Amino acid sequence: MKFDIIGRNIDVTPGLRSAVEDKIGKLEKYFSDETVVHVALSVEKDNQKIEVTIPVKGSIIRSEQVSSDMYVSIDLVEEIIERQLKKYRTKLIDKHQAGGFDKLASMPDDEDEEEIKIVKTKRFDLKPMYAEDACMQMDLLGHDFFVFINAETDAVNVVYKRKGDTYGLIEPEV
Repeated sequence: MKFDIIGRNIDVTPGLRSAVEDKIGKLEKYFSDETVVHVALSVEKDNQKIEVTIPVKGSIIRSEQVSSDMYVSIDLVEEIIERQLKKYRTKLIDKHQAGGFDKLASMPDDEDEEEIKIVKTKRFDLKPMYAEDACMQMDLLGHDFFVFINAETDAVNVVYKRKGDTYGLIEPEV
């Protein structure tokens, strides 16, 4: 695994770099040597935040953790990523999509794994509209997200509610 570590409002000291590489490096047995782990360390007020993104074939493994101590955040994010790997292991193996996870099949079986079951399917017409209109429609429906066709790009987009009464927009990359 290769590491891309950046700091926002924090200097990435050799100690922090070593802690990230040691903790996240424990998971290298599940990935190929070419896998790049993107790590962003940041400090906002008293919050020490780490964001880890690992792109793999057809998927992204991602976690972000916040605590009052960066080393605690690093420990927490490693646990979350390992849990995500275990959760998706069966799904990827069953569908023969384990590309990028070199040794994922060698992970021990977990009896506690939950099977993902889709219990409801909704169908609706996608209407072209602007992102601001989609946000208003989402609020009127009382939902946390809304799928629509962006009138500016003719692409399917999603708007969603964020913390602090703000909104996010998801646009596909082609």
